[in-house]
Amino acid sequence: MQLSALVSGTAELIGSEATLAEAAERMIEQSVDALAVVSDRSVVGLFTEHDLAVAVADGAEVEEESIEEWMTESPDTFSPDTSVDEAVAWLLETGYRHMPVMAEGELLGIVGIRDLMWALAQE
Repeated sequence: MQLSALVSGTAELIGSEATLAEAAERMIEQSVDALAVVSDRSVVGLFTEHDLAVAVADGAEVEEESIEEWMTESPDTFSPDTSVDEAVAWLLETGYRHMPVMAEGELLGIVGIRDLMWALAQE
C-alpha cells in the first residue's frame, strides 16, 4: 500500500502567525492532531499536538505566542508513491509521528502514525 491510499486530498492549514490557542481550537474543531503551517501559500512547517504539549509545558502564553516559535520548520515531505513500509521505517528512525504528503508542490494531506497502523492492520 502507498501513502496515496491514506490521504484525502485535503489537509488542515493554519497561518504561521496563529497563536497556540488558535491552533489548539482548530485541531479540536477538525479532529486532527497536526496542522500544516502556511505562509505565502507555501508549507513552511508542521504544528502537532506534541508541539502544543511542549509549548504548554515550557510555560508558553497560549493566547499570545505564535505557533511559528514551536512548529517543526521545513518538514520532510513524502510522495504519494511512498510505500507504507518506507513511511513506517522513516517514522521509527526519526521519532516523528506525522508526514506531509505532497505532489507537484501541492499538499495532499498529512499522514500520521495512526493512519499507518490502520494500513498495516489491513494487510
